[in-house]
Amino acid sequence: MQINIDRKTRVLLGVIVLLAAAVVSLSINRSDTNEMGNASGHMGHGSSSSTNPNYTGADIMFLQMMIPHHQQAIDISNLAMKASQDAELIELAKIIARDQAAEIKQMKVWLSDAGASEDMGHSMDGMGGMLNDDELAALSAATGKEFDVLWLKGMTEHHDGAIHMTQMIEDAQNADIKAFGTKVIKDQSEQIAQMKKMLARLS
Repeated sequence: MQINIDRKTRVLLGVIVLLAAAVVSLSINRSDTNEMGNASGHMGHGSSSSTNPNYTGADIMFLQMMIPHHQQAIDISNLAMKASQDAELIELAKIIARDQAAEIKQMKVWLSDAGASEDMGHSMDGMGGMLNDDELAALSAATGKEFDVLWLKGMTEHHDGAIHMTQMIEDAQNADIKAFGTKVIKDQSEQIAQMKKMLARLS
């Protein structure tokens, strides 16, 4: 028997799986991470902007996941700048693409400082509100108001997934990582509210 799962439920299930993996990673790496942090606390890295050199397994996994998550938001925002005729939507797409590109650069610096790879070792398919291949194809094929509505709905779910993903770092000891999670919640919650108003306008 096949069970149909709606998109929001898929997002939540994906977050649960990721949180479970983060807990396992954190429990395995906690002692090693603390030892490394204590040993290197006064050594520093030239590219680091972190006030706390310690990176937990959960921090690293979050960054590895959020980079491709942000990249998809940039990709579909770039698509909106070409396909949409709605001035407010185009301006929002520009802001998302600009801000998330800058955040990707910062997240890569943190991973480099932590001595961690950018590759998380698995796909983000079906996780964190990511659009799947069929949804991306439908968006690419759409035009006019149909495109705008699909984009707004897709980006709203995408943002919602990012906000849920920040649960991985709600107990982060690294002040910069903690602040980043707070910023993601604030910025993307405000944009979700704006997109819901835009969808109402287009209805």
